[in-house]
Amino acid sequence: MRLVVHSTARRILGLAILLFLALPFGMSVTGCSKHVATVYCNGLSSGPVVGQVASITLSPTLATTGLSLNYGQIGTSLSATAVDCKNNSVSVSKYTYASSDMSVVDINPSTGSTCAGSWNRNTGGGVADYTICTAPATVPSTHLAYITATASGASSNAIPVFVHSTVTSVTLGAASTDCINDPATNCTFAGLPAPTTSATPYLQNTCVSQTQTAQLIARVYAGTTNITAQVGHLTFTALTSSSVGTIDENGVVTANMPGSSAIAASIANSSTASEVGFFSTCPPTSIVMSIPGAATGTSSISVSLNTTQSLNTVVYDKNGQQLTGLTLGFESTTPQTIPASSGSATPSFPGSALINAVCMPSSCNPAPFSQIGYLGNGVPLTSNGITINTTGTSATVLFIGSTQSQYLYPYDTTTGAASSLIKLQFVPNTMVMNQGGTEIYLGSAQGMMVVSTASLAQTSAYTSLQGQVLSVSPDGSTVVVTDPNRQTISLVSASTGAVSTSYNGVGTSAAWTPDSSIVYITTTADTLLKYSAFTNWQSDTTTVPYSAVAVTVPAVGAYFAGQSTPGAGTTDGRSYCPSQTAATGTTPPSITNDFIPLADTQPGVINDVLVATNDGARILGATAASPARINDLAITLPKSTGYGSTVVVPAVCPTTVATGYFSSTNTPHNITGPTITSITGVVPSPNSALAFVTYNGSGGLLPEYVPATGTVSTVTLANGATSASAPVAGVFSSDNLTFWAGTSSDDQVHTFSISGTTPTETGVIVPKLPCSIGSNLTPTPTCTSGSYVMPNLLSQHPKKSLN
Repeated sequence: MRLVVHSTARRILGLAILLFLALPFGMSVTGCSKHVATVYCNGLSSGPVVGQVASITLSPTLATTGLSLNYGQIGTSLSATAVDCKNNSVSVSKYTYASSDMSVVDINPSTGSTCAGSWNRNTGGGVADYTICTAPATVPSTHLAYITATASGASSNAIPVFVHSTVTSVTLGAASTDCINDPATNCTFAGLPAPTTSATPYLQNTCVSQTQTAQLIARVYAGTTNITAQVGHLTFTALTSSSVGTIDENGVVTANMPGSSAIAASIANSSTASEVGFFSTCPPTSIVMSIPGAATGTSSISVSLNTTQSLNTVVYDKNGQQLTGLTLGFESTTPQTIPASSGSATPSFPGSALINAVCMPSSCNPAPFSQIGYLGNGVPLTSNGITINTTGTSATVLFIGSTQSQYLYPYDTTTGAASSLIKLQFVPNTMVMNQGGTEIYLGSAQGMMVVSTASLAQTSAYTSLQGQVLSVSPDGSTVVVTDPNRQTISLVSASTGAVSTSYNGVGTSAAWTPDSSIVYITTTADTLLKYSAFTNWQSDTTTVPYSAVAVTVPAVGAYFAGQSTPGAGTTDGRSYCPSQTAATGTTPPSITNDFIPLADTQPGVINDVLVATNDGARILGATAASPARINDLAITLPKSTGYGSTVVVPAVCPTTVATGYFSSTNTPHNITGPTITSITGVVPSPNSALAFVTYNGSGGLLPEYVPATGTVSTVTLANGATSASAPVAGVFSSDNLTFWAGTSSDDQVHTFSISGTTPTETGVIVPKLPCSIGSNLTPTPTCTSGSYVMPNLLSQHPKKSLN
């Protein structure tokens, strides 16, 4: 009996142990676990619980715009998020998506991917469900369905989905007055909020003044059928220039900076946008520059060295609205001595400069290429000029070279001592210094060379840039190089030697506007070139080949010298205003422009070279054609008065530029005394008081012309150790007080002091440039090895005087 009881106890004990071990971990047999209290949203003991889904938001960016789908098109998957009653994010394992009308929009209930038709289901053959969208066989009677998402008993906002035929075009136009038969975006449509703006509808044949608003109105078409009511919300953007205005979600545009832009529209959150029309912010029509504190109309001021002189500009548009915030350029006729920028000028050396402000596309008043000129957008405008005079004297560093020598001779007037020659890699054919006076660019048949004026050494040679250096932009960034062998004209980076753009042809001369925005290039053919970043290369056919160019002051155009045969030719003026031809039948019209239109012509006025005087009064030219003479072309550029002002300013560009837009009167003056075989230059003083003529020939005389009196005289080249035959090159000092003439035969540089308009020779510089003959050395004209050659390349830059 005792044994039986013992066995039973052991079994009971074993069973108890097994039951204990079978209990889940963390569970106490005494029931002492922690309990997380339920938190209700209302803070009481019942109701919705914190942490449970309270609301669902479905693709909030589409809540008002919706989706727009062509029949058979698959839309993007919708995105749902959930929050609880405390607006805390709640994780949801699965949302269920539904469509209000499956005949219009089918939906993948798991992912929210939409189909404007019917999804494939149970296709078989390994084709996944919801991957093929089939357009409805019969067009549904309605075009709108709503998509919602649900989870945990909560439902989201509804997203409208607009289904329609394929859109073929969208156009801007006037507001609709019949929303049934002529629906437009100013109408109220199902699925969209009613338009609430009171802005005036925009018409594409008008402009809107700065800060004013207008309503963009569009119509959407499938072929010729207006389907605007079916496509949903349209979003507009400025396609070519965002600066002209800002456009809100309702299509209300606020005019900002002058200019025009193509307008693009995307339909109901579509990822693609297409051009639908055009918008114009009214262009400037008047820029008046003035001196702060000076009487109205004051046109000049004396400013001390290194003193910043502020300049005010007031700009108005065609509606008389004053404009602010424009990106104006400031031009100086002598940026080497008195540079201008950002509404001020600071003389760094003595001299004179005429300062103008310019609104130059594309930085100011841009336009799409095919609408340049339309409504006045895309064309430049220039202010009146302010002359800044700075007295004093400056020293000069003169660089003397020759097309017969591979050496340069630097001469510093502060020391007057002989300098070491700078050896070049090749014999140059041209030499141009940048306006900053920091680098000299020399062309040659073997490549372009660069000399640093600081280190007095050649720093670069670009053997791929063979030919002549025609010009360097005033900002020093771009060099114009022409290669007569390859027959190319290239714009080259001054810092790297890389070609940025080129044109087929052989250039003969080039001249930049002071703001470096435009360069005019003449060629050996009957072709004139103009380049700007805004319009790229533009060309015009000329009646005769042009050989010389001079930009007007202010830079509203340029004059060109052309000759057909010796003794026959013309001098022509051309405007910077494009001359427009508008196509008919569309608004806005497509504009075709002549970007270098003829504005003035002087048949029979022959010039070998041309130059503009800094006072803007004249274009000076000279010719060796018998009889050799100076031509003084007094020019009149179109003007008007500034808005609300008596100040005379350059005129607004007309729609069409015709001959006579510029006017000129030529007065020829014969040059007697020297024998002139060819003209090499006309060199006016920076203050426009006088000019010298340089030439190849003989006679030992330097011709001088004084515009104020219209007199030509000659100065004897007298101080050389041997007789000088001709002044072949010349350059003025920046302070107007000295002129240097490089001469042939004696191979020296003659120095003239200038008092008023009277030159007095005070000495000579003897550079002793040796003739360079040998491998890759091609002197022009040829010379005898070991001889000294004529200094026919001169450049200078000012430096601070020790006095």
